[in-house]
Amino acid sequence: MVNIALMGCGTWGRNLLRALHQTPGARVTAVVDRAQSALAFVRSTYPEVDVEFEESVVLEDSQVTAVAIATPASDHARAVRAALKAGKHVFVEKPLAMTAAEARDLLRLAEEKRLVLMAGHTFLYNDAVRYVKRTIDSGDLGDIRYIYCQRLNLGVVRPDVNVLWNLGPHDISMLLYWLGAAPEKVAASGMCFLRPDFEDVAFIVMKFPGGIGAHVHLSWLDPKRVRSATVVGSKKMLVFDDASQEERVRIYDSGVDVQRRLKEGENWATFGEFFLKHRTGDIVTPAVPYREPLVNEMNEFVSCIRNGKQPLTSGEHAYQVVRVLEEADRHMKSGRGA
Repeated sequence: MVNIALMGCGTWGRNLLRALHQTPGARVTAVVDRAQSALAFVRSTYPEVDVEFEESVVLEDSQVTAVAIATPASDHARAVRAALKAGKHVFVEKPLAMTAAEARDLLRLAEEKRLVLMAGHTFLYNDAVRYVKRTIDSGDLGDIRYIYCQRLNLGVVRPDVNVLWNLGPHDISMLLYWLGAAPEKVAASGMCFLRPDFEDVAFIVMKFPGGIGAHVHLSWLDPKRVRSATVVGSKKMLVFDDASQEERVRIYDSGVDVQRRLKEGENWATFGEFFLKHRTGDIVTPAVPYREPLVNEMNEFVSCIRNGKQPLTSGEHAYQVVRVLEEADRHMKSGRGA
C-alpha cells in the first residue's frame, strides 16, 4: 500500500480524498488542515483517517510515502518544496507554482531526489480529451490550423488569483498535450470588473510551431457554463464539449478547400469564388466511454510511485503550463492587449 497524507481539505481536497479512497493500492493515513470544519468532516466521514493541525507531523512520519496537496494556489510552491525535501512523492493541484522559476526549481528538486512530482491537470485524464489527442495524431483532421477554447461560468471568484491562473491551466494543459509542443508566442488581455488588479475575464492568443493558432477565452462573469474546445483542421473539424452529457466529442466533415492558387496577374476579388470550395459532410459523434478523470488521475499517481515512472502531468508538463501562464499574465498586465 502507498500511504498518502492529504494537505488541505476544502472543497477540492474532499474530492481528492474521495478519489484516493477509490484507488487500489492507496491508503490515506492523515489529513492536515487548520480549519475545524474540515477536520470535523474527516472525523465524521473517514473515521479511520488521522487528522492533524500541523503538516510537520506527516512530513516527519516515515510511514507516509506521498503527499497530496490541495491548499490555495499561492501556497503550492512552498508546500511542494517542503514535501520533496522530506522525501515524499508529491501530487499537487494546479498550478504547480505561481512563477516559472519556482516551478523549474521544484522540478529539479524532484529529479535530484528521484521522486514523483505530479500536477493536478485533471483534464488530461478525461477519456474524451484523450480521444481528441488520438484523433489529432491520426491525421484524420488533416493539418491543424487553429484551436479555440472557452471556459466560462458565473462561478466562484477565487480570492488569491485572477481568472487566468484559476481557469487557464486547464486549457493550456490540454493545448500542450494535444499539439505536443509549447507555444512560440503568447499574448493576452484581460479586464477587472469585480476587484482592482484581479482580472475576471481574460483572452489568451498563442502561436504554436507550424503556424497553428490558439485562442482561449476565460471568464467568471458569463451567464452560461461553457467548457468547450474547437479544433479546426484542413480536412475536418472537431468540437469537444465537456459540459455535454451525451455528445462530448463531435467530428464535422466540413471545411473550405483551395481548388488552386492564384496565378500572376489574377485578381482574388474577381476570381476568388472559383478557387475555394466549401464542403459540408457528415457529423460523427463517437462513443467515448466515461470514467471519472479524478479517479484516473489518482490511479496514475499511485502507479507511478510503485513503478518509478513519470506521469502524463509530470513536473515538466506542469512547469511548461506555468511558463505560459506567467508570460500571458505579464503581457496582460502590460496593457499591450492580445
